Amino acid sequence: MKNVSIRRSVPFFLLLAIASASIFMSPENSFSDQRRYNSADITWVLISAALVFLMTPGLAFFYGGMVNNKNVISTMIKSFVSAGIVSVLWLIVGFSLCFGESLGGLIGNPASFLFFQNVVSGEPWAGAPTIPFILFAFFHLMFAIITPGIVVGAVAERIKFTSYILFIVLFSLFVYAPLAHWSWHPDGFLARLGVLDFAGGTVVHISAGCAALAGALVLKQRKSHADHIKTQPANIAYVLIGTGLLWFGWFGFNGGSALAANSLAVSAFATTNIAAAAAGLAWMFFDVFRGKKPSVVGFCIGAVVGLVAITPSAGFVAIPQSVFIGVVAALISNIAVEWRSKSSLDDTLDVVPCHGVGGVVGMFFTGVFANTVTNPDAANGILFGENSFFLAQVTGILIVTTYSFVVSYGIFKLVNLIDPIRVTEAEEEQGLDITQHDEELYTYHAGDKVIQL
Repeated sequence: MKNVSIRRSVPFFLLLAIASASIFMSPENSFSDQRRYNSADITWVLISAALVFLMTPGLAFFYGGMVNNKNVISTMIKSFVSAGIVSVLWLIVGFSLCFGESLGGLIGNPASFLFFQNVVSGEPWAGAPTIPFILFAFFHLMFAIITPGIVVGAVAERIKFTSYILFIVLFSLFVYAPLAHWSWHPDGFLARLGVLDFAGGTVVHISAGCAALAGALVLKQRKSHADHIKTQPANIAYVLIGTGLLWFGWFGFNGGSALAANSLAVSAFATTNIAAAAAGLAWMFFDVFRGKKPSVVGFCIGAVVGLVAITPSAGFVAIPQSVFIGVVAALISNIAVEWRSKSSLDDTLDVVPCHGVGGVVGMFFTGVFANTVTNPDAANGILFGENSFFLAQVTGILIVTTYSFVVSYGIFKLVNLIDPIRVTEAEEEQGLDITQHDEELYTYHAGDKVIQL
């Protein structure tokens, strides 16, 4: 009992230590030279950052609606709590690891922007010269927040809340930060290799998909899955709400990645919408073609797959090609979901076939359809005669999938050694809402009695 009490006290006292350390950080002058900045660009990136943040509660609704009704709250909070953990971690060292001075192209110097020193008053980022550096930092924080939240879908209904918090910390430091540095820092080794990832195909979706696979393997099957008991979604209306918030927020996710209010942002905005629309229809129509009824959840999942697939190429491909990317990604992911359902892999909400496979498909087609007409800073894909760029994209996919899976698997194993990661069979049977949080989705009062559903 004493060891349990000590473990429970660590997060609280660690946060107190961080808060105490922040007292001694010197204030900085912000935006010392207003003339270098563009007000329209600042406005667009501010709005985009807020839109990307909105995707986190959107993801919580999306996932929460698809699990059974005794695990809704526990699933939603695991995605949402990332906003708290990653924000504090980003302030201390996360941003430095992603965008600090490059150490051999592998990781940023952790001392570069410790506690955001030299960020408020820092020179604008080279790729975003018209917005303050601190705005660039907070825009990218929103990507770092949602990425570990995506993994929740694969391990839902059986992972302990405290263990998942530790996973978020380790994943952010040892998976997300290196990948962000490799891909988005100009000195990152994938960037130097010529790999292009406009808004997070590798950094966000492939990494989350591979971590989801690792988590599902470490946690093994839920009892209901092993016993072939099919559970119904708790609330399909939540899934619709979540999809709407994700789709809306994704305009900032992709359009904001232009880091300016310009024609590239407009193009990325358009490709994002078209890919999502085409993918949602493709998923639903493919189901109908195979003899199923049109599914609300199917359309929603398809739309999200289209958003995932267009993410790495949103600012590199022409608008018409986004239809093809969305349709093909939806078909491949749909088939992958079918295969997964017949296997022993218990990926609760199909994160691997939707985010992992969707991210790979998106990166692959970036290597096919990217062109310098849409974006002069891009490269021409294989369709436009550049075989070397296509090979760079494939190489990047292989490197990122291998690294993300191996390190994430190690993180899940390490967390399990520190504190058993899986709830007991009795807790799983009762549901994580009540056993992990002592809360439930629906509570009715009948006279003096409280009825939990």
